[in-house]
Amino acid sequence: MSRTLLALLIGLLLLAGGCATEPWVAPFEREYLADPVMNFSRDPYSDAYIMHVYETREGAQGAGAGSGGGCGCN
Repeated sequence: MSRTLLALLIGLLLLAGGCATEPWVAPFEREYLADPVMNFSRDPYSDAYIMHVYETREGAQGAGAGSGGGCGCN
């Protein structure tokens, strides 16, 4: 019983250590995370177009947060 309690206590301490108040990334290092190289997309222009078409269709249906409607040729 004591080994189980000790293992549980160590596990809780390790989990609580992950809740630190300091940010993992310093403010001056955040510019590197905003670099376009960090995007998951291989083709951001194609993704922007697909998102535009999606928003236009959802706006035409009235079910999404996008506004407008029509053919999406703007």
